[in-house]
Amino acid sequence: MTRSPIAILLYSSTRVRYGVEEHMLTLLRELPRTYFRFYLACSKALEVEFGPDLPSDVEVLSLSMASSTRVPDALRLAKFVRERKIDIVHSHMFFSSRFASPIARACGVPVILETPHVAENWRRGWLKSSFALDRAVGRCVDYFIAVSQANASYLIHKKGLPKEKIVVIRNGCELSRFASPLDSRSELRNQRGLSESAPLVLVPARLEPQKGHRVLLEALPDVRREFPQAQFLFLGEGSLKKELQDQVAALSLEEMVKFIGFQADVANWYALADFTVLPSFYEGLPLVAIESLAASRSIVATSVDGTPEVVVNGRTGLTVAPGNPAELSKAICNFLRNPALADTYGRQGREWVEQEFSQEKQVRETSDLYVRSCEEKRRAAHVPKNRAAEEWSDAA
Repeated sequence: MTRSPIAILLYSSTRVRYGVEEHMLTLLRELPRTYFRFYLACSKALEVEFGPDLPSDVEVLSLSMASSTRVPDALRLAKFVRERKIDIVHSHMFFSSRFASPIARACGVPVILETPHVAENWRRGWLKSSFALDRAVGRCVDYFIAVSQANASYLIHKKGLPKEKIVVIRNGCELSRFASPLDSRSELRNQRGLSESAPLVLVPARLEPQKGHRVLLEALPDVRREFPQAQFLFLGEGSLKKELQDQVAALSLEEMVKFIGFQADVANWYALADFTVLPSFYEGLPLVAIESLAASRSIVATSVDGTPEVVVNGRTGLTVAPGNPAELSKAICNFLRNPALADTYGRQGREWVEQEFSQEKQVRETSDLYVRSCEEKRRAAHVPKNRAAEEWSDAA
């Protein structure tokens, strides 16, 4: 006797809501319930962050994620996947996978997936020099979803994961949400009490070491010498906030840099900016870059990992080497001197993401992988075909 739809558990060990979590929400919202039934295992903090954006039909297993509760959390997760007869456990980020993937395998979950999202340049010590733990956990994983071609190369050539287990599915976003005309800047700035004439640059990134805000601040004194009226809005929260505020004060940049925190209406903040800056040290494939171009706002970004696949230098934005304040200030000043160039790259960027980075494309390719991987396991086990998988294959 078959059962439908396919039961999928998404798992995350994070406590904050940023690009990875938006990626998860896209899947939870957009995949069709005719074929899939969704569950979510995450910290209570993340569940609160998702709030009303989490679909009401998604059953949530709240895990404390504290080190002292690892064993109880593992037992609760194991019980949950058995009772709900989960077909696929899909973990996001390696820290999540190293906890959930072995449990899922021990519980007999047919398909186990991991989306690592980023190149883990934060690693130190033995974690940096050895990927033995990754490869050990990887034996439990059927497929790794790389969010960019660069991410796939990293997983194969750096981590040493089997090439046949790597599937590239690029991030996408809901493009219609960011489709605002360039002439809306003045009105939006007026609504927020911002200057209608001063250049305004958005920095949409968590205040964490990965994102390179400290390098940007080192670059801004050079920018100020030519463009003293320029404003830089830091959109996001994070552990470096106090340190970055102190750096702003030390460089006397208080009139130039504003910390505006997390903003739910991010589309409007893109719309009021002239362009954006993403000075990261590493990425997977940055969702904020896709969003910025979807809003027709060009980008100055570092040429790391999958970023150049979105920010195409000289076409949709300008890319520079990571950790280089002089290059960063030069690129920023280039756009500030040539606002028409920034607008042109923004328009071309909108066309580029429409072609390559739509939400619909991401959802379709993920759906196909879910079904294909279930069918592979079904054939290997010689069990009847899942009716939902059969219907999805016919529809596709």
